[in-house]
Amino acid sequence: MNSKSVIRKALPADIDFLVELLQLLFAIETDFSVDRERQRRGLEMMLQEEKFRCLLVAEADRKVVGMCSAQLLVSTAEGGFKAMIEDVVIAEDYRGRGIGVQLLTAIAQWAAKQGAARLDLLADRGNGPALAFYKKLNWTFTGLICLQKK
Repeated sequence: MNSKSVIRKALPADIDFLVELLQLLFAIETDFSVDRERQRRGLEMMLQEEKFRCLLVAEADRKVVGMCSAQLLVSTAEGGFKAMIEDVVIAEDYRGRGIGVQLLTAIAQWAAKQGAARLDLLADRGNGPALAFYKKLNWTFTGLICLQKK
C-alpha cells in the first residue's frame, strides 16, 4: 500500500497525534523517556515562534503519520544560523515510503529560507535503521558528540 503524503506545518490540533509519534521515537532513544505532558508542552512551544522553529507533519490517509522539527541556532563556526533537526519519526506502517525524505527536504527548504548555513541532526547512536537512512541521504557523521546536564 503506497499512499501519497502531504507535508505541512503542524497545527495545534495535531498535537495529540504528535505526542503518539514521540512515544514511538522515545521507545528507541534511550536518553529520553515518555512523559506525555512534557512532550505536549514542548510541542506547544514549537508552534509559538515560526521564525526560529519549524514543526512539520506528514499526512497520509487523512491522518498524521510523521513529523520532523527544527530550530535555528547561531553557529559561531558558520558566522550565522544553523538548523538543529530533531524528532524525525514516521509511524511504523508508513516507513519505507519516502515520507522521511519528504520531511527532511521540506525542513531543509525552511532552514534555507531562514538563512541557515548548515543543518545538524541529532540521532540516537543505537538506532541503526535511522543512521543507515541518514547515511543514504548523504548526511555525514562528525567527530562531535552531544553531552547533557540536567
